[in-house]
Amino acid sequence: MTFDLIGPITYASFFLVLALVNALVCLGLNLQWGQTGLFNVGVAGFVAIGAYASALLTTPPSEGRLGGFALPILVGWLAAMAASGAVSGFVGALTLRLRADYLAITTFGVAVVVQLVALNAQRLTGGPFGVAFIPRPFDGLAATPALYDLANLALVAIVVAVVYAALERLARSPWGRVLRAIREDERAAMALGKNPARYRLQAFALGGALMGLAGAIGAHFIGFIAPENYTSSLTFQVWAMLIVGGSGNNLGAILGAGLVWALWSVSGLIISDLVPASFEARAAALRIIAIGMLLATMIVVRPRGLLGEKAMVSRHLDKE
Repeated sequence: MTFDLIGPITYASFFLVLALVNALVCLGLNLQWGQTGLFNVGVAGFVAIGAYASALLTTPPSEGRLGGFALPILVGWLAAMAASGAVSGFVGALTLRLRADYLAITTFGVAVVVQLVALNAQRLTGGPFGVAFIPRPFDGLAATPALYDLANLALVAIVVAVVYAALERLARSPWGRVLRAIREDERAAMALGKNPARYRLQAFALGGALMGLAGAIGAHFIGFIAPENYTSSLTFQVWAMLIVGGSGNNLGAILGAGLVWALWSVSGLIISDLVPASFEARAAALRIIAIGMLLATMIVVRPRGLLGEKAMVSRHLDKE
C-alpha cells in the first residue's frame, strides 16, 4: 500500500464507520416508527444513555468521577443495550397506552433530561468536559491508522449486518406482522386477540436497545463523549435518514443513513474551506438547512423514500 492511498483509505473507513453507526440508530427508529408507528423524538437521549453506560463501565478508574470499572468492551455494549432498552421500556410502559402525541412529548422530555444530567452531573458523567479515555477496539493497531480504521469498519459492518438480518427475520415473522397490523388498524388487531400495548412496548424497548448499542459503538470508536454530541440535531438527522431512505424498509434505513451522513460530512468540509473561521459557527446552520432541503425534496418527489416499504405477506413470500 503506497503512502498516497493511506489517507483516502483512512478517511473512507472513518466515514463509513460513522455512517454505519448512524444506520444502526436508524434501524432502531425504523422498528419503532416504520414497523410499529411509534413517534419517538427523543432518539438522541437513548443514544446518549447507551454511550455513557458503556463508557462508565469500561473506562479506567478516574479520580473525581464515579464509574471507571475497566470492564471489557463487550460487557459495556451489552450494558448499553440493557440500560437504553430498560429506559425505553419504562417510558413506553407509562405512555404507549396514550395517544401518539403524548409519546412524542415524553420522549423529547427524556432526551432533554438525559442531556441536562450529562451536562450537570459532573461526578458521574464528567459534565461539560465529557468522558475521555474510552477504550477502543483494536487499540493495538492505532499506530497504523489505515489498518485500525479498516478493522473497526469490519467489526461495525458485521454488527450492522447481524442486526439487519435479525430485524428482517423479525419483520417476516408473526411478531412483525402483528406490529404492522397494529400500526394500520389497532381495533382489527385487538379483534384477533392481540394486545397492542404489549407488542408496542416490546418494539419500543428493542428499538431503544439498538439505539443504545449504536451510542456505545460510536463512543468506543471515537474514544470520547460529551453532552454536546447528543443534542436535538442528532434526532433530526436520524429522522431525515429514515424518511429519505424509506420508512418501514430496513435496507432503506441503512441507505438513508449513508446518504444523509454523506451530505452532512461534505457540507461540513465545504463550509470549513469556503467560510472564514470567524463565521464557521454561524455557517454550521447551513448543514441543517441542506438536510432540510433534501428532506423536503424527498417528501415531494418520493414520499415513500428511496426504498419504499414492502407489503410482506409471510416469512417466505413478499411482494412490492
